[in-house]
Amino acid sequence: MMQLPRRAWPSALLAALFLTALAVTSNAGEAVPKNQAVITVRLPATATLIIGASPTEQTGAERTFASPPLTPGKTYTYELKASWTEGGEKKTATRRAVIRPGEKTTVDFNVAESSGEEGKTNGKTNDKTADKGKSRTFLFTYAVTVKDVPEGKTAKIWMPLPPSNAEQDIKIESKDLPGEEKVGTEKTYGNKILYVEGMPDKDGKVTARMTYRVTRREVKTDGAKQGLKPVEDGDLLERYLKPDAKVPIDGKPLELIKDKELPKDPVGAAKVLYDLVNSHVKYDKSGTGWGQGDAVWVCDSKTGNCSDFHSLFISLVRSQKIPAKFEMGFPIPPKRGSGEVGGYHCWAWFLPEGKGWVPVDISEANRNPNLKDYYFGNLTEDRVVFTTGRDIDLVPKQTGGPRNFFIYPYVEVDGKQYPDANVVRSFSYQDVPAANSK
Repeated sequence: MMQLPRRAWPSALLAALFLTALAVTSNAGEAVPKNQAVITVRLPATATLIIGASPTEQTGAERTFASPPLTPGKTYTYELKASWTEGGEKKTATRRAVIRPGEKTTVDFNVAESSGEEGKTNGKTNDKTADKGKSRTFLFTYAVTVKDVPEGKTAKIWMPLPPSNAEQDIKIESKDLPGEEKVGTEKTYGNKILYVEGMPDKDGKVTARMTYRVTRREVKTDGAKQGLKPVEDGDLLERYLKPDAKVPIDGKPLELIKDKELPKDPVGAAKVLYDLVNSHVKYDKSGTGWGQGDAVWVCDSKTGNCSDFHSLFISLVRSQKIPAKFEMGFPIPPKRGSGEVGGYHCWAWFLPEGKGWVPVDISEANRNPNLKDYYFGNLTEDRVVFTTGRDIDLVPKQTGGPRNFFIYPYVEVDGKQYPDANVVRSFSYQDVPAANSK
């Protein structure tokens, strides 16, 4: 049996990453200690297995792991990713598992995900993992053309790279770049950033294009009673309690709740704040000032776009010492087909103590009142996430201060940010059969 990486476990957030083989055997009838959990993973014998962010070393068709000490009575959720070659083709699969101290759990990569096999605990299926929801596979093209670049000058271009995670699988389908790219990881949130330099063509243009094959899954958290997203390490959780430049955890936003008595239960408190933001703000992109994700501004304007809704929500939730984070990506029209994507979309997650991450999409709830209850704890599959967090320094470091958020391409020429008017961006999607997604 091998001990699971501590990073995957909320009770050991302050420990360093490690993966140590244990000289312990496990018999089928052997009782599990009350403060530990045991997980058995079934998968192709040659597969590699990653738990959380750490590769494992065991091999074989069945592998058993023990957790570090856990808090009895709590439920923990984390991600496993397996990769193997089948018929000359590389296969990758991700499973989400829910475990509890004192219990054994089986994750079976040999069984179709829709069967809910990975949610079985002591022979009983856990409903929170059995309901996998919908999925959608599409090509997403992210392109930028930098215009009027002076002859002999170099355009430096930064673009976000979408991650593969529990909610989506990403594969680069094709790319057309003006030079050799470098991929870096920004140090705060772990966002992947593509950097490339290019000289202008005869028309003064530099173009960069990336096309991804995306399989996106609906997120369902059983009415937010139990989140399904793994917990990050301690440093990130601490960051998700702190203010951002435009998201304070004191001051004007708190005036909205000064006369409210919030429930002690963090999910109940978050629901009250979700409803408050939804009633206080109207989705409206007229005028100026919207789209900056400024929690103070939206208190007064009472209008805005997705970034404004979720900045105010995060401000209020963090003020109650509940970790919350901001995700930025793109919306995909619900109707299957192909077409242009006009701009970004964002949403938020909050982390109740003892549960997994719970998502909210308040701006969509505001635009679609009949889905108000759905968007507290659930996300449709009609989206793709690119980055997490605010106040981001790019890799390599950009001129000037941190970026408010990073979703659109950032360009510099001659060591200065290039005017937005000369940076033409375009985004598009095309649905494809799910069978071709691997």
